[in-house]
Formats: sequence, structure tokens, C-alpha cells
Amino acid sequence: MRVKLFLSFTILVILSVILVAVIARRGAVNEVVTFMFRGGIYGLNDLTASLEKYYQRNGSWADAQSVIDLNPKGMGNMMGQHLLVLDPFGKVVVDTQGSRLGEILDQTILSSFIPLQVNGKTVGYFGTTGGMAFNVANQQLVLQRLNRGVIFAGLIAGALGLILATALSYTLLRPVRELTLAVGELAKGDLNHRVAIHGEDELATLGLAFNHMADSLQQVEESRRAMTADIAHELRTPLAVQRANLEALQDGIYPLTVENLAPVIEQNHLLTHLVEDLRTLALTDAGQIELERSLIDLPAQVAKVVERFQPQAATQQVSLILSSPDPSVPPILVDPIRLEQMLTNLLSNAMRYTPAGGQIEVAIATLPGVVRLTVHDSGPGIPADSLPFIFERFYRADKSRTRSEGGSGLGLAIARNLARAHGGDLTATNHALGGALFTLTLPVDAQKQ
Repeated sequence: MRVKLFLSFTILVILSVILVAVIARRGAVNEVVTFMFRGGIYGLNDLTASLEKYYQRNGSWADAQSVIDLNPKGMGNMMGQHLLVLDPFGKVVVDTQGSRLGEILDQTILSSFIPLQVNGKTVGYFGTTGGMAFNVANQQLVLQRLNRGVIFAGLIAGALGLILATALSYTLLRPVRELTLAVGELAKGDLNHRVAIHGEDELATLGLAFNHMADSLQQVEESRRAMTADIAHELRTPLAVQRANLEALQDGIYPLTVENLAPVIEQNHLLTHLVEDLRTLALTDAGQIELERSLIDLPAQVAKVVERFQPQAATQQVSLILSSPDPSVPPILVDPIRLEQMLTNLLSNAMRYTPAGGQIEVAIATLPGVVRLTVHDSGPGIPADSLPFIFERFYRADKSRTRSEGGSGLGLAIARNLARAHGGDLTATNHALGGALFTLTLPVDAQKQ
């Protein structure tokens, strides 16, 4: 990459130097010729141009004296000097002192005069007595020196350009090298490696994107490890209980009766439920869960689930209330079994955290395009540091709570995944009046999801 970038800079520098040298040479040649051989050094270049325009306009040198008389500024530092205008044959047609009018000058003298040209044809000569200080030989010598100067300047500029190209290629590629090294470390499994960010250009944006990706991968890896440990922990307890009871039955400590088999069956049900929860999460994560949608009466379905929880609420001395639903709630197209699973998880969670004498309120409302169901409990609420993680797998806001005290930490994660599979969502926050507030939204027109 660095070689390609260096070669690109090198080609660009060489082409730029050549182009600048050609343009500078052509421009410099024109300026030198004008200055040295068109009267510029004596301030006669403007007067020379005026004489050429005069001849082009009139076709002769008759009354050409008027051009000099009308252009005193064009004479520059030749004011008061003897100026002559000759025709193509060397005959003097204008003499500022009038002493040599009509005289034909020698051809050797003409070589030191300024040629007056119209349409590429020499129509006369312009100069001073004694001639100009430069001739054709001088012109070639000056041009040779000028060419050497341009070539030398081009070489110096090219060398400096290549040095600059080397420095720029190194500087520009440094973030790329750092990023390449970081990618290599990431590929080896070092998820802690990050790249330093310099500036706010595209490479800095790329570096930020890489760091963000590395953070995400690290979080995913940490979640995977934590999930593996949590699954092992959740499976270990029921398996240990099963094994203890089976060994007791095997050793004859417990007689083989239905009552003594009950704990084994209970733990087996717990394992089955946990495995099914994990399967549901895996299917929703992969977007492969199959929803058997049908039009249902949401208030009636919610009322049925709430009624099922009333005995548990009475036992825990909790008031479970279903607010009168909005009469405008339309039938929605959802999977009734999955909807009941979401409601069951939400109410189980609320029951778990609502103290005796508390209250759980379930409400349904219609909003533009969606139906909203809220579950508000009067428990302690969700700690602020737990809110961002409340829907993560195996997460428990109360770290001291064990599985025997309810829940594997998968219920809320499953409920939110099922809500999103229906095209809705599930969010959690703390209510202004205290307690936790869970909000389930489902689209009215679910057929488009």
C-alpha cells in the first residue's frame, strides 16, 4: 500500500513539475523576448505594439510620426533619444530628429532593430541610432540559460516533491497501519485492542467505527461467557436435586412412592421450562420463530390472563387490577399463545417484586397505529444502574435473588423478543408515582410486519 501511494505521489509530482516547467518556460520566453528584443528593456514595447497596429490599420508608414507623437509614455526611458522607424527595405520613414529621413540603412544595422510584424510578415523595423544592445545570438544564449534554469528548478522541485511524497505517504498510512495491526490482534482473539484516534477525517471515522465494533464484539463475548456460566448454574441446581432424590431412592433411603418421586418430576419440569425458554430465545434471535397469527380481542385475552393470576395475587395480598379498556381498541392480528406468554412473563415479574398490600395495575389504550398495554406495580422500582440491562438474559436487578425465589432471568428477554417479532416493542421505566412500568406496544395492522 505504501509503495502504491508513493508511486502515485511520484507520478503526480513528475507530471506537475513537467507541466509547470513547460508553462513557465513558454511564459518566460515570451516575457524575455518582449523585454530584451521587443524594446521592453527601454520601455518601447508599448510603442512597438502601437506602430504594428498603425501599419495593420493603414497598410503603410505614411504619417507614422503621429504614432510616436501621440504615445510619449510609450517611449519609456528613451525620451529625448533618436528613434527611427524603417520600412522593410531599411529606408528611414520616421526620424524623431529628422536628420536621416529617406536614408537606407545597412542590413547589419537592421539585425539590431526591433522587427515590426503584422500577420507574421515583417513590415518594418523600429529602434534607435546605435542599435539595440541585443541581437539574435544574444537571444539564443539567453534562451539556453533560461532552459537550464528551468530544468534545474524542475529537478529541485521534483526532489523536494518526492521527499514530501515520502513523508506524506508515511503520515497518511500510519493510521492504516495501526488499524491493520488492531485488526490482526482482533483476529487473534484480543478484544481489548483499540486504535488511537487522530483528527476528524475519514480515517478517524474508520478508527471510531473499528473501536465501536471491537466494543460490541467484546460485549457479545462477555455476554456469551456470562450466559454460558448462567446456563450452567441454572441447570446445576435442578439436576443436583434430581440426582440426590434418585440416589436416595436407589439406596433405599426413600421408598419408591409417588410422593417421593414428586420432587424429581418437579425439577424435571423446571429443566424442561428452562430449555424451552432458551429455545424460544434462540429462535427469536435468529428471526426463525413461527407465529400463528389470528385476530383476537385483546381486552378479553388480557382479562383471561389477569383472572388466572388472581389466586396468586390473593395469596400474596396484592391487588391485581385491570383498568377498564378503551372501547375503541380494535382486534389485532397476533399469535394468541405468544401474547399470553408475554403477559404471563410481565405479570410474573410484577408479582415477584410487589410487596404484600401493594397493587398491580394493567391498562390498555389505543394510539395511532398501535395498541399499548402497560403493567404498573407498586414495588421498589428498577435501580437506575439496572435499567439498561433489564432485558438481558439471566439478568436480575436483585443480585441476591435465586432461582428458587422465582425466575431464571429469561422472562423479560423472551417477552421483548416476542414483542419485536410481532412488529412491536417492550420497554421498561420507573413510574413517576413509584414502582416499575412496563409498556408493551403491538401494531394494529400486523399483517404488514
